[in-house]
Amino acid sequence: MIEPDIIKDEEMEMLLRDIAELYDYDFTQYTRSSLRRRLNRICMLDKFTSFAELRYRITKDATYLTRFIEEVTVNVTEMFRDPGFYKTLRDHILPTLGTHPFIRVWIAGCSTGEEAYSVAILLKEAGLYHKSLIYATDINPGVIEKASRGIFQAGPIKQYSENYMLSGGKQDFSSYYMSRYDMVKFDEALSEKMIFSTHNLVSDSSFNEFQLILCRNVMIYFDKDLQGKVLKLFDDSLQSLGWLALGSKETLRHSAIEPRYKQWQGEKIWRKTS
Repeated sequence: MIEPDIIKDEEMEMLLRDIAELYDYDFTQYTRSSLRRRLNRICMLDKFTSFAELRYRITKDATYLTRFIEEVTVNVTEMFRDPGFYKTLRDHILPTLGTHPFIRVWIAGCSTGEEAYSVAILLKEAGLYHKSLIYATDINPGVIEKASRGIFQAGPIKQYSENYMLSGGKQDFSSYYMSRYDMVKFDEALSEKMIFSTHNLVSDSSFNEFQLILCRNVMIYFDKDLQGKVLKLFDDSLQSLGWLALGSKETLRHSAIEPRYKQWQGEKIWRKTS
């Protein structure tokens, strides 16, 4: 079995160029430290005995690409993650969105969909869901398929329920799902206004105009140039006076679009002012 950290820098660059040329998936602007960990993990999990074996599999077996993308992209998420963020959405941002005749929300990098269902619950409780559409996108087709089912492991539900209550939730969280064995299935009424689709933040363009965009804990895996490119994409996709929400370690500071945005009370939420 290959040893951890055995992939050399030049080998990683070679592999990323192969994937970009063969499959049009460009990971060359992802941070190298994260990519290195994940490439080594793939080698360990799939028992490649050398880098050459990994490269041969990826370049000669197009069906393996899905497996590669699943492992190389980060899919850590939870419902109502950072409850304070959701409380701010609930108390301050949704009331402004409620003044719009129609609300389009884009959750970019939605992973397995926990954030999409969290936003759907907020919109329901604010009485805004009937006039909303939630576009949940991710580069990884495997997680999009999981997200569209609305079925999650039951293990983290206690944590999700605590997060929900801390975010200002007032109902019994269990009223939103049904438990069966070790899984829970969320009410299908929550997904009536959701559109799940693959979207590559590196190469795909804007596809609509939104009043709220969430992209949390995704750009931390991008280098500065790619972060700037993705922020430009969000700027192109956001209506004037719309809102952009990022992760706790992400910022608009020193970006090209910063002058057109005003941060909301120190939160990782910015409003487009022009």
